[in-house]
Amino acid sequence: MQFVLASQSPARLALLRAAGLDPAVFVSGVDEDAVAASLTDPSPSELVMALAAAKAEAVIDQVAAAHPDAVVVACDSMLSIHGQMVGKPGSPDVARQRWAAMAGTSGELLTGHAVVRLDGGTRAKETAGWESTTVRFGTPSEHEIDAYVASGEPLNVAGGFTIDGRGGWFVEGLDGGHTSVIGISLPLTRRLLAEVGVGVVDLWQPPAS
Repeated sequence: MQFVLASQSPARLALLRAAGLDPAVFVSGVDEDAVAASLTDPSPSELVMALAAAKAEAVIDQVAAAHPDAVVVACDSMLSIHGQMVGKPGSPDVARQRWAAMAGTSGELLTGHAVVRLDGGTRAKETAGWESTTVRFGTPSEHEIDAYVASGEPLNVAGGFTIDGRGGWFVEGLDGGHTSVIGISLPLTRRLLAEVGVGVVDLWQPPAS
């Protein structure tokens, strides 16, 4: 059975590879703002799960044609901070404003997961879940924020930060699952895979000789 990651995130792909998988990647191209706008007053968890489900749905026909026996996993992350849900900054100005507001505070990084199992090209089983991790941000100087924004790293990641890249210098700690903050919770994904009848160890690649 082929594990399919419905995401273009290099961090998610690297994490899964380090954890023993060899995912096929199908990029959904979902308009996240349009999906969010279609929802009526969703809770934070409902929002990230809806976005993950939309990403899985967008690739399912392509996956079925290429890999009839597969399990598709899609994820979406957003940061809940100061009463707002925020995604990717998208621009240096927004990233700089975001860090000015986050510095010295805490936020909740929520990641929604959608899992669909295909048997013989047919949708057989599906499930979904979400995980929340508290992120405690440090207080970088203006020079450090400027340098981080200039690196380009925070522009296209949820909340405008990473813990597995340059942003890790400015995160004081986490309460919860660190892999969820990277973009895909390994423990939650293992449980969701089991719900659709897939054992994660059966997807592991053989160790290098």
